Amino acid sequence: MQFRDLHTQYQKYKKSIDSEIQEVLLSTNFIDGKEVNEIETRLAEYVGVKNCITCANGTDAMTLVMMAWGISNGDAVFLPDFTFFSTGEIVALAGASPIFVDVDRDTFNIDTKKLEEAIRRIIEDGKLIPKVIIPVDLFGLPANHYEIETIAKKYKLSVLVDSAQGFGGNIRGQRAGSFGKAATTSFFPSKPLGCYGDGGAIFTNDEELAQRIKSLKVHGRGKDKYDNVRLGINSRLDTLQAGVLKVKLKAFIDHELEDVNQVYQIYNNRLKDAVEVPIIPEGFYSSFAQYTIKLKNRDQRDRLQAELANKKIPSMIYYNKPLHKQRAFQNQEYVEEDFCVANVLSDIVLSLPMHPYLTEEDIDEVCNLITLCCK
Repeated sequence: MQFRDLHTQYQKYKKSIDSEIQEVLLSTNFIDGKEVNEIETRLAEYVGVKNCITCANGTDAMTLVMMAWGISNGDAVFLPDFTFFSTGEIVALAGASPIFVDVDRDTFNIDTKKLEEAIRRIIEDGKLIPKVIIPVDLFGLPANHYEIETIAKKYKLSVLVDSAQGFGGNIRGQRAGSFGKAATTSFFPSKPLGCYGDGGAIFTNDEELAQRIKSLKVHGRGKDKYDNVRLGINSRLDTLQAGVLKVKLKAFIDHELEDVNQVYQIYNNRLKDAVEVPIIPEGFYSSFAQYTIKLKNRDQRDRLQAELANKKIPSMIYYNKPLHKQRAFQNQEYVEEDFCVANVLSDIVLSLPMHPYLTEEDIDEVCNLITLCCK
């Protein structure tokens, strides 16, 4: 059993994927080939925004937006405490101060009440200037973007959405990637839409921001690659990866997103009396980058993971340490009591195999073992 079954996916779409790769090899246009422009157009249309700018990875995508906005020393950027390290890393690398905010226990996403409290605290303290909110669409579920937008407008902050795990999710039909002034995603192979290496993208309706990012991602390019009008970085999506994404985006739209939601329904129905199962608020739709359950305590979680491993059933812990406890952020000032939910979640979460190619037999095996272990 696979945690995220890329092998079965490849076998199903082998002919189309191999054909796209072969076409790129024959053209030898490995950088900025036509496939890059094609996938950008298709992604923008799917998400529902004017601009999609691809780049080398999801971390670069967020970095490029930070650069375009001029975020730097003295600026405060607010983000959830319970998420992957890169969301906080790109803030610190810009010279700004990451302000970690606790999350909602049900959704795993940033707690909007605590977000506003954190913004007010920074304003009252007067040492930093609040500039940006980075909500994360964790585990495939969009954050509460409507409330976040209201808060952002109230305090005149920009919103950069980290949709690395959220691609395909939506709120009342508005797709992840279309919220905020800009949003980013990752095409890391295990993401809801992944390529066969690293890749990322920025989505925005802001034409000026899009043009600046297009310049920044190619060494601050001006009218040509030898005209450099600003300091930038080198961050481009390979043409080969764009070709792979063309095939995988079609599969994602045709059936994969629907299939993972069917798996979610089966898991929830089978496991709801044994463990805490994912909660999807009314009007929200998740792309289920992960299916994450909650156990009673760390001991029960660790025992269950060991039992699963004994039966060769893969599982993962996302995340076993909140950002405020990461050694890299040890110089940040914080009050431990402000992160009571993130601290608890790190002890009790466990993510189960989740992908569009799970068989009924696989799901039965997982659920039967969990029910037996968690009576």
